[in-house]
Amino acid sequence: MARLILRYPFSWILIAVILFLSFFTVPQTPLQDVPFIDKWTHIAMYFTLSTSLWIEYLRSHVTLNYRRLLLGAAVYPLLLSGLIELLQAYCTTNRSGDWLDFIANGLGILLATLAGLGWYRKVVKPKK
Repeated sequence: MARLILRYPFSWILIAVILFLSFFTVPQTPLQDVPFIDKWTHIAMYFTLSTSLWIEYLRSHVTLNYRRLLLGAAVYPLLLSGLIELLQAYCTTNRSGDWLDFIANGLGILLATLAGLGWYRKVVKPKK
Protein backbone atom coordinates (compact mmCIF):
# COMPACT_ATOMS: atom_id res chain seq x y z
CA MET A 1 0.00 0.00 0.00
CA ALA A 2 2.84 2.39 0.81
CA ARG A 3 4.25 1.77 -2.67
CA LEU A 4 0.93 2.82 -4.23
CA ILE A 5 0.87 6.02 -2.21
CA LEU A 6 4.46 6.85 -3.16
CA ARG A 7 3.93 6.10 -6.87
CA TYR A 8 0.65 8.00 -7.17
CA PRO A 9 0.78 10.90 -4.65
CA PHE A 10 -1.06 13.48 -6.76
CA SER A 11 -3.79 11.00 -7.69
CA TRP A 12 -4.42 10.17 -4.02
CA ILE A 13 -4.74 13.89 -3.29
CA LEU A 14 -7.24 14.23 -6.15
CA ILE A 15 -9.25 11.27 -4.84
CA ALA A 16 -9.40 12.91 -1.40
CA VAL A 17 -10.52 16.22 -2.94
CA ILE A 18 -13.18 14.47 -5.06
CA LEU A 19 -14.47 12.61 -1.99
CA PHE A 20 -14.63 15.84 -0.02
CA LEU A 21 -16.39 17.75 -2.79
CA SER A 22 -18.83 14.90 -3.36
CA PHE A 23 -20.26 15.16 0.15
CA PHE A 24 -19.74 18.89 0.73
CA THR A 25 -22.76 21.19 0.47
CA VAL A 26 -21.99 23.52 -2.40
CA PRO A 27 -22.70 27.18 -1.64
CA GLN A 28 -24.73 29.36 -4.01
CA THR A 29 -22.57 30.91 -6.74
CA PRO A 30 -23.20 32.92 -9.92
CA LEU A 31 -21.86 29.92 -11.88
CA GLN A 32 -25.06 28.02 -11.12
CA ASP A 33 -26.65 29.93 -13.98
CA VAL A 34 -24.28 28.27 -16.47
CA PRO A 35 -26.12 25.42 -18.22
CA PHE A 36 -24.89 21.99 -17.14
CA ILE A 37 -22.11 23.45 -14.95
CA ASP A 38 -22.48 20.46 -12.63
CA LYS A 39 -21.90 18.00 -15.49
CA TRP A 40 -18.92 19.98 -16.82
CA THR A 41 -17.46 19.90 -13.32
CA HIS A 42 -17.86 16.12 -13.13
CA ILE A 43 -16.21 15.68 -16.52
CA ALA A 44 -13.30 17.93 -15.48
CA MET A 45 -12.80 16.21 -12.10
CA TYR A 46 -12.66 12.70 -13.48
CA PHE A 47 -10.67 13.74 -16.57
CA THR A 48 -8.09 15.25 -14.22
CA LEU A 49 -8.05 12.18 -11.96
CA SER A 50 -7.69 9.71 -14.83
CA THR A 51 -5.05 11.86 -16.53
CA SER A 52 -3.00 12.06 -13.35
CA LEU A 53 -3.22 8.27 -12.98
CA TRP A 54 -1.97 7.88 -16.56
CA ILE A 55 0.93 10.28 -16.03
CA GLU A 56 1.95 8.78 -12.69
CA TYR A 57 1.73 5.26 -14.11
CA LEU A 58 3.87 6.08 -17.14
CA ARG A 59 6.35 7.97 -14.94
CA SER A 60 6.86 5.06 -12.55
CA HIS A 61 6.79 2.04 -14.90
CA VAL A 62 9.28 1.05 -17.55
CA THR A 63 7.00 -1.36 -19.39
CA LEU A 64 3.35 -0.76 -20.10
CA ASN A 65 0.79 -3.27 -18.83
CA TYR A 66 -2.42 -2.22 -20.63
CA ARG A 67 -4.64 -4.31 -18.39
CA ARG A 68 -3.28 -2.81 -15.17
CA LEU A 69 -3.25 0.67 -16.61
CA LEU A 70 -6.82 0.51 -17.87
CA LEU A 71 -7.98 -1.00 -14.58
CA GLY A 72 -6.21 1.66 -12.53
CA ALA A 73 -6.88 4.68 -14.71
CA ALA A 74 -10.35 3.86 -16.06
CA VAL A 75 -12.23 1.05 -14.32
CA TYR A 76 -11.35 1.90 -10.70
CA PRO A 77 -12.18 5.63 -11.06
CA LEU A 78 -15.48 4.67 -12.70
CA LEU A 79 -16.26 2.30 -9.82
CA LEU A 80 -15.32 5.07 -7.37
CA SER A 81 -17.69 7.47 -9.09
CA GLY A 82 -20.51 4.92 -9.02
CA LEU A 83 -19.93 4.25 -5.32
CA ILE A 84 -19.97 7.97 -4.60
CA GLU A 85 -23.25 8.41 -6.50
CA LEU A 86 -24.81 5.53 -4.54
CA LEU A 87 -23.58 6.94 -1.24
CA GLN A 88 -24.95 10.35 -2.16
CA ALA A 89 -28.32 8.81 -3.00
CA TYR A 90 -28.71 6.55 0.02
CA CYS A 91 -26.51 7.94 2.79
CA THR A 92 -26.87 11.71 2.62
CA THR A 93 -29.68 14.20 2.95
CA ASN A 94 -27.92 17.16 1.31
CA ARG A 95 -26.85 15.40 -1.93
CA SER A 96 -28.55 13.13 -4.43
CA GLY A 97 -27.19 10.41 -6.67
CA ASP A 98 -27.62 11.14 -10.36
CA TRP A 99 -27.17 8.89 -13.38
CA LEU A 100 -26.16 11.87 -15.50
CA ASP A 101 -23.36 12.64 -13.02
CA PHE A 102 -22.17 9.06 -13.37
CA ILE A 103 -22.26 9.35 -17.16
CA ALA A 104 -20.37 12.67 -17.01
CA ASN A 105 -17.75 11.00 -14.79
CA GLY A 106 -17.43 8.19 -17.30
CA LEU A 107 -17.09 10.68 -20.15
CA GLY A 108 -14.25 12.44 -18.34
CA ILE A 109 -12.52 9.09 -17.79
CA LEU A 110 -13.06 8.07 -21.43
CA LEU A 111 -11.60 11.35 -22.71
CA ALA A 112 -8.56 10.98 -20.44
CA THR A 113 -8.08 7.36 -21.54
CA LEU A 114 -8.22 8.31 -25.22
CA ALA A 115 -5.81 11.19 -24.62
CA GLY A 116 -3.50 8.93 -22.59
CA LEU A 117 -3.44 6.24 -25.27
CA GLY A 118 -2.74 8.82 -27.96
CA TRP A 119 -0.02 10.47 -25.91
CA TYR A 120 1.60 7.12 -25.17
CA ARG A 121 1.58 6.05 -28.83
CA LYS A 122 2.80 9.40 -30.22
CA VAL A 123 5.26 10.56 -27.54
CA VAL A 124 6.27 7.87 -25.06
CA LYS A 125 6.43 4.74 -27.22
CA PRO A 126 8.69 6.20 -29.94
CA LYS A 127 11.27 7.16 -27.26
CA LYS A 128 11.55 3.55 -26.05
